[in-house]
Amino acid sequence: MLRLALLSILLSTGVAFAPSVPTARVASTARVASLSAFKDEMIGAIPPVGYFDPIGLSRNKDDATMKLYREAELKHGRVAMAACLGWYVTASGVHPAFNSQLSSDPLKAAAELPAVGWIQFVLGCGVIEWMAWKIKERPGYNPGDILGAAEWVDNTDEGWVDYQTKELQNGRLAMLAISGIFVQDLLFGKYGDAVFGPFK
Repeated sequence: MLRLALLSILLSTGVAFAPSVPTARVASTARVASLSAFKDEMIGAIPPVGYFDPIGLSRNKDDATMKLYREAELKHGRVAMAACLGWYVTASGVHPAFNSQLSSDPLKAAAELPAVGWIQFVLGCGVIEWMAWKIKERPGYNPGDILGAAEWVDNTDEGWVDYQTKELQNGRLAMLAISGIFVQDLLFGKYGDAVFGPFK
């Protein structure tokens, strides 16, 4: 699972050439109004912080770009949650494949993984990414909704909004957590549970 987090695709955006000044002002005003509307209905902006963008990544972005950012946030959050779970399963000594011969240190286990394991991993990730791109072509697609939940429920349902907010918040926490766990192992060789058990 850690490998999935390490191989996550980085988000990149293109920069367009600015048109003439009067058109640029109109477009800029439209983008600000559009972004303002997007912020107002954005799920995951919770008190006390609200909409959180301290370095201005969303400044002058249109709705399509903001939806792409939300898609990336959801995907990275989901991968990070799976990575945290996978890390502690591996650190506990559970290895369902390769006759349990891999190290309990997840970083060492990744280095010990045979080529056939890496091929399976890369092909599996590729299939998942391909399916996600195909699903995104569906009409009415919402960012991150790869299971099609928008066909049964929408954001007028308070329980659904609450669920989405929890997923975003847990994903954000998991992204920070797996980063810390990874650095802790990389720098100090400590990969075990620091809360409920002694470091290994």
